[in-house]
Amino acid sequence: MFNQDVIAALLAGEHDDPFAVLGMQRTADGLVVRALLPGACTVGVVERAGGREVATLDRVDGGDLFAGRIVGRDEPFAYRLRIDWGMHRQDLDDSYRFPPRLGDTDVWLLAEGTHLRPYEKLGAHPLEIDGVAGVGFAVWAPNAKRVSVVGGFNNWDGRRHMMRLRHECGVWETFIPDVAAGDRYKFEIRTQQGDVLLKCDPFAFRAEMRPATASVVNGLVPVTPADPARQRANALDAPISIYEVHAGSWRRVPDDGNRWLTYRELAGQLIPYVKEMGFTHIELLPLNEHPFDGSWGYQPTGLYAPTSRFGSPDDLRYFVETAHANGIGVLLDWVPAHFPTDAHGLAQFDGTCLYEHTDPREGFHHDWNTLIYNYGRKEVANYLTANALFWIERYGVDGLRVDAVSSMLYRDYSRAHDQWIPNRFGGRENLEAIDFLRSMNRIVCAERPSAITFAEESSSFPNVSRPLEMGGLGFHYKWNMGWMNDTLAYMAQDPVHRKYDHGKLTFGPFYAFSENFVLPLSHDEVVHGKGSILARMPGDDWQRFANLRAYYGFMWGHPGKKLLFMGCEFGQADEWQADRSLDWHLLANPLHSGVQRLVRDLNAVQRHYPALHRIDFDSRGFEWISHDDCENSVFSFIRRDDDGHVVLVICNFTPVPRHDYRIGVSAHGRYREIINTDAAIYGGSGIHNDDRLAEPVASHGRDCSLVLTVPPLATVMFELIG
Repeated sequence: MFNQDVIAALLAGEHDDPFAVLGMQRTADGLVVRALLPGACTVGVVERAGGREVATLDRVDGGDLFAGRIVGRDEPFAYRLRIDWGMHRQDLDDSYRFPPRLGDTDVWLLAEGTHLRPYEKLGAHPLEIDGVAGVGFAVWAPNAKRVSVVGGFNNWDGRRHMMRLRHECGVWETFIPDVAAGDRYKFEIRTQQGDVLLKCDPFAFRAEMRPATASVVNGLVPVTPADPARQRANALDAPISIYEVHAGSWRRVPDDGNRWLTYRELAGQLIPYVKEMGFTHIELLPLNEHPFDGSWGYQPTGLYAPTSRFGSPDDLRYFVETAHANGIGVLLDWVPAHFPTDAHGLAQFDGTCLYEHTDPREGFHHDWNTLIYNYGRKEVANYLTANALFWIERYGVDGLRVDAVSSMLYRDYSRAHDQWIPNRFGGRENLEAIDFLRSMNRIVCAERPSAITFAEESSSFPNVSRPLEMGGLGFHYKWNMGWMNDTLAYMAQDPVHRKYDHGKLTFGPFYAFSENFVLPLSHDEVVHGKGSILARMPGDDWQRFANLRAYYGFMWGHPGKKLLFMGCEFGQADEWQADRSLDWHLLANPLHSGVQRLVRDLNAVQRHYPALHRIDFDSRGFEWISHDDCENSVFSFIRRDDDGHVVLVICNFTPVPRHDYRIGVSAHGRYREIINTDAAIYGGSGIHNDDRLAEPVASHGRDCSLVLTVPPLATVMFELIG
């Protein structure tokens, strides 16, 4: 019935086409059933329709391979295997009797790398075939010699469920009856060199809690319908203020082993807090499954799996739905720039550099000791682009903040002159990565117009947030890293020296309209020895808090959307530590609670006054009044919208109050304070201005002016009320 080479290959798990041998086969001798069942004592064949046993299989050469003829039957039929394991008996549907699941169109699109939603076919999908419940598995591993699904359901034995190779697209697939949601599994891959690898599923929708590394069968969560209200809230002319959160350390439960909050607990605590504080969006550090807590999620091994640290995929959906029900958007940090070298992950996935570059000058990040995706490989680009769409469509997130874009754009990023390979034109730009980013943004925009993408891009690469038709990368927003660096350096100076660095605050508006900028004070600014934002402010306690409040007032007055990392809103004193909660007890101190109240009021003012958000990205929305008063370290400017609304912003970055300070204004009328960071309710000295009427006295090139008292270390905003 078999030659010895076939038997040896099957028993060793090395046969490259087990479906051609195992299961029910037509032969010259009639129908034959063959089964490889290590550990079985006897095996029978049972007709599925009536439950009648129609054959007993013989053990081949005393091994774990069983075979036998079906007497009196010419046509294949549905059957089960009746197995005596010694301690118990079991009837099982034979996975080798089921046909291929991937259709011709899927195979074609997967081979092209143009399948918009490959996650609907690849990975592990609970389904029913011919009335039999089980799971369909599929994985891309074109260079493997053999791929098997292993798990508790087959004693992690790679000989039990070997997969079928679809040569046209390099995908291996099989259907395994009786496997169900919650079962753990991996792919056992035999390389061409004979090595055996155990890999988690690149398309797994759920994974084990670290340090375990298996994938977990979980149904694909349903599509979340697009919401026009979310599209309006994400628009360029909307008031956007983002609260950046590390889910594992925003707040912990000290009475329960200092554990993390779950997704559902975060929905019940974080979302009401964000709503009360007036933020419009929550941005979560990466929630993709990752093996090392200390990476904060930025080294993911499971791009399609929400981390199990905080609960199930359904729990995460509940969090997003709760946020939307409360008018809060949800953004996810997303990491297509690199992946870790962990043995169970994508590295050398099928024994070759499948997802990464072969040459370390292209494929290895020395900064993070990680591997770089090969964006020029169509299947890899497809894997990543589909992942972006997956989070937006399936979990309903409003957008993605793409991490480390600069490292993707340049081949020589953080490399010595002899440690990188030029592009085909001899340049330093990573043309394949650029094409990938443009394609990803195009597809996201076309498939879910309400979604937005943000680039964390720290270089001067042009047109990052410009449309594709204008030659841009197609992002909706770009983080303004230059603004962040300049302004923090300015604020760290003793006020007596700030006049020498005046340009660090006046430089921003010169390029503020070249991109759609977000002003970020992110987690990167409160780690690695940098201290907290509050700790960078000079002076005694009162001055440090006054500086911080003045800085936030300047930030909210400046063109651009806003982003603040958790804890910064109440003046977290210590550097952020990812393994413990924020210092919520500080709110018992009026100075800390004053900062918190100020941030809440700044968000309310930004929302209420269109001049502070409507045309953030157009120079018509900003006008300097005075940018050259370096001796007093005072800045003044106007924000406006197209409907004639005006907000006047004045910043004094010295501890000296400026009495009878004249400011030129363009419009006659009465001006009223709408925010004053020196107000007593925020912990300030309480110097303020009653309503002021513009005088017909020329100043700063304008026909009329106001005479004000500008409080010390403070930002004051005024509205024109008529």
